[in-house]
Amino acid sequence: MLESYYTVKPEGSEEVIIQKSRFIGYVKRCETEEQAQEFIQTIKQKHNDATHNCSAYMIGEHDLIQKANDDGEPSGTAGVPMLEVLKKKGLKDTAVVVTRYFGGIKLGAGGLIRAYGGTASQAIDTTGVVRRQLMKEIKVTVPYHLLGKLENEVRQSKYTLDTINYLENVELIIYVESGLEQEFEDWIINLTSNQAKITHGDSSYVEFDVTSE
Repeated sequence: MLESYYTVKPEGSEEVIIQKSRFIGYVKRCETEEQAQEFIQTIKQKHNDATHNCSAYMIGEHDLIQKANDDGEPSGTAGVPMLEVLKKKGLKDTAVVVTRYFGGIKLGAGGLIRAYGGTASQAIDTTGVVRRQLMKEIKVTVPYHLLGKLENEVRQSKYTLDTINYLENVELIIYVESGLEQEFEDWIINLTSNQAKITHGDSSYVEFDVTSE
């Protein structure tokens, strides 16, 4: 598993008008090629009266699945520029469809490349990008008199406080980046004068909004 990677938020869209043609970009996170194909077919059905429904997607931990489709536009002027946007933005598990309603003015090869690539890029920006970081769930149990200090320190640290459970003692569920577990344990032991019980949970991906980092 990758320690971290970038992808899009679950789904989004954006519409632009270029030389009277209507371009609608749709973006969706897809973790399998089947999901990407289903997404493309859904957009095609939604806009079955459109001039073109061009698509591109990049799937897999190592980007092994990459596809681009011009859907009737001149070869290399639609799907490939959209795929290049995904590569340039460093996105994984992402599919994009750009629907075009022809407005009567031909754009030429260069114009099409800019239009499809630009629409895809705008749709991704509107949808939003996240960094998925592999993190370990760690439960820290402490007496109540340590809660205020510990909560304050964790919130100001590089670790992520997820939940506080008020039980016989107080439990803090904290996410720690993969590889930093021992550093975190040493920090907690020092912070609580060795009064904390530390329990390791599962590793999972936690999402961070790129624009707010």
